[in-house]
Formats: sequence, C-alpha cells, structure tokens
Amino acid sequence: MKRTLLYVCSVLMCFSTQAADFETAKEAVKNMGVGWNLGNTLDSNSGDINNMWIEYWSGRTPSDYETAWSQAITKPELIKMMKDAGFNAIRVPVTWYPHMEATFNSVKYNSSTKTLTPWDRANDPIGTKIQESWMKRVHEVVDYVISQGMYCILNIHHDTGSANTAWLLASEADYANQKNRFEAIWQQIAEEFKDYDEHLLFEGYNEMLDPYGSWNFASMATNSQYDAAVATSAYNAINSYAQSFVDVVRATGGNNSQRNLIVSTYSAASGVGTWNPHLQDPLKYMNLPSDEVENHIIFEVHSYLDIKDLNNAKNEVNQMISSLKSYLVTKGAPVIIGEWGTSINNGYALYRQNMLSFARYFVEQTKANNIGTFYWMGLSDGASRSVPEFNQMDLKDAIIKGYYGEEGYTGIKPTTYVRPDDENIYDLSGNRMIKPNKGIYIKNGKKHIAR
Repeated sequence: MKRTLLYVCSVLMCFSTQAADFETAKEAVKNMGVGWNLGNTLDSNSGDINNMWIEYWSGRTPSDYETAWSQAITKPELIKMMKDAGFNAIRVPVTWYPHMEATFNSVKYNSSTKTLTPWDRANDPIGTKIQESWMKRVHEVVDYVISQGMYCILNIHHDTGSANTAWLLASEADYANQKNRFEAIWQQIAEEFKDYDEHLLFEGYNEMLDPYGSWNFASMATNSQYDAAVATSAYNAINSYAQSFVDVVRATGGNNSQRNLIVSTYSAASGVGTWNPHLQDPLKYMNLPSDEVENHIIFEVHSYLDIKDLNNAKNEVNQMISSLKSYLVTKGAPVIIGEWGTSINNGYALYRQNMLSFARYFVEQTKANNIGTFYWMGLSDGASRSVPEFNQMDLKDAIIKGYYGEEGYTGIKPTTYVRPDDENIYDLSGNRMIKPNKGIYIKNGKKHIAR
C-alpha cells in the first residue's frame, strides 16, 4: 500500500523524504490525470544539416531556441493556467543536440547562392556534455510544472525522428555507435534531477526511426516496404536503447532508484490500422526493460488519426486500445499516449464538429482503460501563451469533460474562440495554416515537420 509522501516543493527543488514511498507506474498514470505537451518550445531546432539557421542567424541563447518555432517564452503563469483548467501533467519535450559541444563554426553563409553551408558533423560533433545554460533553462521550466503540484515528463525529443540532424536511429549499428553519448546525456539529466520526487518522470527517447526513416513499422520505407533484417535490427535497437536508459538512470541512485521511467515503441507507433500485417509489430517486439525495482516502467505510444469519418476514427480508437492492452499492458506496464492530435481535410465546420466529438471520445475511452493522454501542444498556442489564455476553449472543454464528465473541472473560465477560415492544412491545434513555415503540422491524418 502506498504511504503518504511528505515532500517539499519550491521554485528551485522538489524532493521526497522517502524514495521507498514512490508510487507505482500504474498509480502514476492514474494520478497524472489528463496531460498536455509544451510543444515547439524547448524541442525547437534547425532540423536540417544543410540549413542550420538558428545556429547561424542567432546568438544561440536558450531563448533563441525556445522562440524559434514561433512560441513565446514559457512563463509560470501558463503552467498555472493549465493546472487551473484541470490538467495535471505536462510533457516537456527537449531537443539536446544543439546544446552540447558542437560549435557549428562550419556553417557559413554563401552570398552567391544565398544559402548556408552544411554543418560538418564529422569535424564538429555534438560531443557528450550538455551546456550549463541550457540545462539551467530546462530546469526552470521543469520547476514551473513541479511547483504547481503537477506531474512533469522530461524527455529526449528531436534528437530522434526523420530529420537528417537526428543522431539516435533504430538499428543495432547505430545503437553501438551512439550508446555512450546516449547514456552520457541521461546520466547528466538524471544527476540534475535525482532529488526530485515522484512527480517527475523521465522518457528515454521520442519517435525513433530506422535509418530509412520508416514510420508505422520498421523497414516500411525500404524498397520492398518490408525487410525482415532491417526490422529485426530496428526492434532490437529500440529495446537496447530502452534498457540503457533504465540502467543509467537507476545507477545514479537517490530518488532515481525508483523513479517512474517511460519507454516508447518503435516510432512511438500505436499499432492502429489494418492496412498492413506489420502495423502491430512495434507493439509485439517491444520488451519491458529489466529493472532492479518492480512496477516502475511505463510504455508510450503516439496517436494522430484522420477524423473526416468520425465513426471510423472512433473504431480506430477502440482497436488501438485493444492492441495496447493485448501487446503492451500484458507485458507488465501501463501505457500513456504521450502525443495525440486530430486532422481532417474537408472543411472547417465539419472538422471542428468532428474534432470536439472525437476529442471527448478519445479521452473518455482511454481513461476508462487506464491509459494516460497528453494532447500535442495546441489549446494555447503562439501569442496566447504570453497572456496566457486558451485560444481553443471549446477543444479544451471537450478534453476536460472527456476526463471529468459533463460538469467539467472546477475553475473553468469561458473565453471566446475565433474561427479561422477554411484551408486544407491544419496545425495540431486545429488552426488553419496557409503555408507551414516551421514546426509540426498535420495533413491527411499524418504528422509533418516544416523546417
């Protein structure tokens, strides 16, 4: 039985007096309630070795990166607003590679072509040591969350993914080459936060892909659209990264000896869909890492569904939940959906109606099946974060009512939502985008990154 924790929280530190009292992973997922991502913020990066624009055109300060993808500097008031609205957990995505030892001095401006020269990673590698100024800013943002009594998930984000700047790739060879750097980063993060209580969780890596950039399942982007050797290597690597993550965090001791840790499937795939027999392979071949303590590991997947056919989208939610329970929960750990969002492509009015219905259904069903959810970055976006205010009050209400019921959550304050015009491309907040410039957006039910 879990005993009551006596913990002390301040803007600078939150720590448990008895690490042995840490709640289990299953308890943490339940207690986190409904969550939100502080996206396109500390995860912002240039994302292209051929156009390292932040590195060349800015002073490379933490605020230069934090605002690079059109978001405001994060304030404590924003986190308090999320807490007051009923959210009890914030996922803080962080991209680390620009903030280590690379100087990026190889990046020059060519006035003739009006382009930047590529980053020469071979002679200017990212190294292993995180810059003190960057760690300090990450620490400040984590404290904004913890000081509200909320749960915070801290991760390694766009060091993975489809960009050519990603250095964490899912193959056995890449794992062998990057193991020491990966573990060094997690050792530094774990040491920085080792005294924090159970409200802080670590997530080992984000959407890690094979060297071909395959989404949905490993080797999908190969010429044959499935290659057993490539797939096996990718799934083995994912499990190796997950094990390294757990081992290095545990080895730092302190509260990290029982901290709840999160590991993602290959590409954070959720196994949804029936159009290919390999869609559920990322779930099937994901192992529960060995751990020196029991019941302190959480599995993570992501979900971005096309909702132009609302009934079909709801059926896909049901199928996804069934697969997560069959292939992950049965391995002995609970599941969170660390990112989720919605998109359709046939008109704003129907989109909005479907989105609100879908969002409520999604949260209702995941909660009923003990699965945690973290909406991706919308709700308060861009300039709205500086106020702070919700620029999508109706969507926020749908999510909150999906979790708490029709009466919602105490403290909801109504505001006005302004409808944008129709357009085919929407950001993950459901807002119209005429031409994506930077950041993450959804089109036809798939997530894209504009750089």
